Amino acid sequence: MKKEKKIEKTISMAVVVVILFLWYITTKAGIADPLLVPSPGKVWQSFLSVCGGYKGSSLWVHLGVSMKRLLISFGLAFITAVPLGLLSGFSNRFRAALEPIIEFYRPLPPLAYYTLLVLALGIGDESKIALLFLACFAPIYVSCVSAVLRVKQDYINSAYTLGATKMQVFWDVIFPSCLPDMFTGLKTAIGVGYSTVVAAEMVAANKGIGWMVLDAKNWLRNDIVFVGIIVMGITGILISVFLNLLEKKLVPWSGKV
Repeated sequence: MKKEKKIEKTISMAVVVVILFLWYITTKAGIADPLLVPSPGKVWQSFLSVCGGYKGSSLWVHLGVSMKRLLISFGLAFITAVPLGLLSGFSNRFRAALEPIIEFYRPLPPLAYYTLLVLALGIGDESKIALLFLACFAPIYVSCVSAVLRVKQDYINSAYTLGATKMQVFWDVIFPSCLPDMFTGLKTAIGVGYSTVVAAEMVAANKGIGWMVLDAKNWLRNDIVFVGIIVMGITGILISVFLNLLEKKLVPWSGKV
């Protein structure tokens, strides 16, 4: 098992090295327009530059502002979507009441209703956090509902046969069975939320990694755009790694039953 894991990591690293090599060769040979696809060296220089500051704030300030918005939204989505999703999975009537709302807005592009949020909440962080909250809420809610519906009825009936109450069945049978799917929903939600950061920072923002990428794009600074994209990608990987480690700690049976 350990040998297989080592091989998988080696393959992943090899793919990254090949991509970087092709990027270097493409720019070095002049195949791509350097204005559109800057070289790795130019991107590295821009990274060092924006670490010192971009439009009055360093890269880490921009990243911190975006992370603050994302984590607040994700936390609010977690504490609301999980109980509502579990309750919807447990109660057909409750699910029937919420499902039309969730299914209506879930496929909508964030920018489609962002204007309404700005009109209702203003151009400050409130509208941005609300947009990210809605983006994170749906995946968590749907995964929780699906997780409850997938619990084997035999497990529930066995618990009732042994004299368990409804509350005991929920906490000792249903909730543990739902945790693997819940973590899948959490990882999906953080990805969707992060991809919505750019949209959230399009209106009346002057800080944030998404805003930095948008502003650099307007000035044809694709080297800084590449820096922002790479930083967001690496940050997303680190968040995913953290959630995977947390899942292994809290749900050691995931994928084994």
